[in-house]
Amino acid sequence: MLRGLLICPDTELSEALVLALEETKQVALVKEVDRYPADLELMRIVMAHAPQVLFASAESLTKLYEIVKSVEANAQGIQVVAIGRNCEPTLLLELMRAGIREFLPLPFERETVFQALTRVEEMIDKNPPQLSITDQLYAFLPAKQGVGASTVALNTAWALGVHKDTSTLLMDMDLTSGIQGFMLKINPIRTIVDAAQNAHSLDESLWPQLVTKKGPIGVLPSGGLNPEFRVDSTQVRYLIEFARRHHSAICVDLSGNMERYSVEIMHESKRIFMVVTPEIPTLHLAREKLKYLNSIELGDRISVVLNRNHKRAVITPEQVENLLGVPVMTCLSNDYQGVHRALQTGRCVEQGSELGRQFTAFAGAILDRATREVETPKSRRLVDYLSILPGRYSAAND
Repeated sequence: MLRGLLICPDTELSEALVLALEETKQVALVKEVDRYPADLELMRIVMAHAPQVLFASAESLTKLYEIVKSVEANAQGIQVVAIGRNCEPTLLLELMRAGIREFLPLPFERETVFQALTRVEEMIDKNPPQLSITDQLYAFLPAKQGVGASTVALNTAWALGVHKDTSTLLMDMDLTSGIQGFMLKINPIRTIVDAAQNAHSLDESLWPQLVTKKGPIGVLPSGGLNPEFRVDSTQVRYLIEFARRHHSAICVDLSGNMERYSVEIMHESKRIFMVVTPEIPTLHLAREKLKYLNSIELGDRISVVLNRNHKRAVITPEQVENLLGVPVMTCLSNDYQGVHRALQTGRCVEQGSELGRQFTAFAGAILDRATREVETPKSRRLVDYLSILPGRYSAAND
């Protein structure tokens, strides 16, 4: 079923078309506008709802042509169908000169509407609408609870957000233990739960009410504990699609529990950053998750983020790569005090600190698409450590 947008100041004409479209069951109207919107407003509506076909009244040819011109310049592939009260030959000629190939006059007869929409569907199949949709969607997946994936997601999003012309959104999709709202000291009225529940009706007016602005980023926190809430993959898909039309970079903080919706998000992601720490239990679980992700054809999207790394670590980045078979994209210092100060202020870690500079460099690599395959040195395989070093890790590190 096609997604349709209707622009018509004539209420009677608009209502008649809605009834006709309901009969054909070929179009679902996602938005009805009772006036001719200005260029900027039109593009906001188009980006919010991503229509494939636009029905516009021919009551004002000047306004109609402005709409056609704007669509051709900013959203090629959206098919424009003019509607009107009469079907004069001079009008049809004018519309054809403007590049409008379909016109529906009153009364909207079912067969006429059906044939016109069939032709529209054929055109869309040949030339799908081209909207500005970012591919910069990044999922942060903890190998196990407590590795600091939420801290990594927050600070990476913040570092992305300070770049010029980078509208960044941080989504907390850990619906049982999400902590982004707490770390950023925000207590919003709306949360990711509200966004998911309204995923099918998101628009340009509702979205700003859902997203909380914090520093250079927008945040969709998970809110309070709500064991009864269930989110399905369809809701997540609509939510992600909408976010990708409104932000140039999106960081998603996942729970690590591999819920169905989490897998859906990872399938949509450009990169999946698996966050690990240099500890045997964590790396064991990371390896198990990698096996599963490889089995569902996501293995080629994974990069490892080695968090809380330090010079005296028993396990080196090279050994992590040997065990997991995945390159370590970045190593982040173990700066407990810096992270604690950030929590107290509800912001990112100090950007001038060593850890802050590492996040800045990481964000720069992401934006520049500079993910590099790291050559694996010939050294002792970490798999050997799994059998000989368990006693060197205390329960506090489990």
